[in-house]
Amino acid sequence: MEEIIYWIWLSILSLSQEQKIKLIEIFKNPKVIYKLSEKELNKLTNSKELIKKITDSNKKYEANKILNEAIKTNTKIIAFDNKLYSKELKNIYDYPIIIYAKGNLKLLNKKSIAIVGCRNCSEYGKFIAQKFGYLLARKDFCIVSGMAKGIDSYAHKGALVAKGGTIAVLGSGVNYIYPEENKKLYEEILNKNGLIISEYGINTKPIPENFPKRNRIISGLSEKIVIVEAMKNSGSIITANLAGEQGKNVYAIPGNITSDRSIGTNELIKDGAILVTSLEDILDL
Repeated sequence: MEEIIYWIWLSILSLSQEQKIKLIEIFKNPKVIYKLSEKELNKLTNSKELIKKITDSNKKYEANKILNEAIKTNTKIIAFDNKLYSKELKNIYDYPIIIYAKGNLKLLNKKSIAIVGCRNCSEYGKFIAQKFGYLLARKDFCIVSGMAKGIDSYAHKGALVAKGGTIAVLGSGVNYIYPEENKKLYEEILNKNGLIISEYGINTKPIPENFPKRNRIISGLSEKIVIVEAMKNSGSIITANLAGEQGKNVYAIPGNITSDRSIGTNELIKDGAILVTSLEDILDL
């Protein structure tokens, strides 16, 4: 088997992210874990359940199936030990074991800023997201977002208009376009030297719990995070909180105090996020 197969295998084991990362820290290479016998595993842990999960033969078959599908669909699989894996992303404590990718892999290590916000955004929010996506891309920043409806989409569009780099981090597999209405945007990102990535299997359908998890990747890839519009306790607020935990600066666009779309961003500013009224605020000029 090719070396990547072991990384795929580890990534799909029915273990927590923390357990997978702990195994990598101990053994360095998933091939070593893959080769451990049940007797050797018994020396490492008393948990029969953990041993059963690691020795699950179905996962070995599934890993081969995933690799074959990746080859067939020209999907790249970037493992944690690959030199192309994002150096920024390596710094978060719950980094993805592997990344499935389509497009320009060089963007993974380009200086990046995330722009995120609510799906049901205002016309003002659309304008601001596209404007800052454009202006930051013109300053040679890669724009990272989640290709969701609303703010995310307009941030990507701004970067594309500027002929800059943009990374879409999906909560589904890279071959599953969600939402469907973003099919044109998905294709444009790939046709204009952008990048589509996900930690989920190639054809994974979107499920609600995947989106909060993928938000750590959006913030993890980025030097800074800009929140344009956000409802209270929304996914964008989760991204902002994750960014704070990762030691990243959070920037927020102030909004109309009577709008639900501004509650989250205005509260972020009250809690210490950097208020943004111009590009210079984000560039710290």
